[in-house]
Amino acid sequence: MSVFVRHHATYMYFDKDAWVILDPIEQSIRAKIEKYGTPLRDWDIAINYGIKTGCNEAFIIDGAKRAELIAADPKSDEIIRPILRGKDIKRYGYDFDDKWLINIECGFTNSNRGNMKPEVFIKSTYPAVYQHFTDVANRPTKGKGLVDRDDKGDYWWELRSCAYMNDFYKQKIVYPCIMAQEPCFMLDEDQHFPPAPGNIITGQHLKYLLGFLCSKVCYFALREFYMGGGIEGELKTNRLLILPVPRPSENESLFDELVSNLIENKQVGADISLLDNQIEKLVVEAYHLTDEEVDFIHKKSFVRK
Repeated sequence: MSVFVRHHATYMYFDKDAWVILDPIEQSIRAKIEKYGTPLRDWDIAINYGIKTGCNEAFIIDGAKRAELIAADPKSDEIIRPILRGKDIKRYGYDFDDKWLINIECGFTNSNRGNMKPEVFIKSTYPAVYQHFTDVANRPTKGKGLVDRDDKGDYWWELRSCAYMNDFYKQKIVYPCIMAQEPCFMLDEDQHFPPAPGNIITGQHLKYLLGFLCSKVCYFALREFYMGGGIEGELKTNRLLILPVPRPSENESLFDELVSNLIENKQVGADISLLDNQIEKLVVEAYHLTDEEVDFIHKKSFVRK
């Protein structure tokens, strides 16, 4: 061990990816987070990848193309869903960039076509979308293209099978896999379909959980203790699952109210600082952090002011 480590560090541990050195106050913060929190893997939640298309050029379209498809065939609207890409997702909110997903699920054709041949069925049911797919399939491509891609369903115009497809229609937390500047978690209640590498969290106590995930304390803990190595700000699912968060208690309703009000205020461009500070105070209390520990976290925080 180096002279610097002997003189300046009191705690070392091996965290799967590398040796980690903590000074006394970091050691105290981590100990409290793990004492009062429960790893998210033990919560009643599910964390899953976003949609994988295998050919974004075909399945992800802009608002102009969506309008064109619906004008040509109004039934197209049935299978077009709004999406949020990683860069669209912000802390407690999002910037919708008018991007959309054509969502023909694996098995859809088989369950609806009756005795009709699959290609005849899809061509007659959604002719405008089918023509769009055909146009994309006939273009030169550097990859495998629409027809020969790996991520596909039973037929080339379908998305691959996804056991949790219904979760995209539920209330969920959406987040990108890279968040190098601030915690980018938001609550989605409008049935957005984030494409991979965006992720979704579904289950119970989502507003309460969102308050913690968007806090300075939890973002500090993720960056300092749980994210691991790799790309700057990369949050892998297996790392998020070990983040300890206190289970909901009698103050859950207060959390929910504050988070709801903050989201509403953010949507209309109102000041959220007071609500933000109230949520942060509840998070600090839940982890039993001292003023000194909070000051240390804020000084090292990656959150933009």
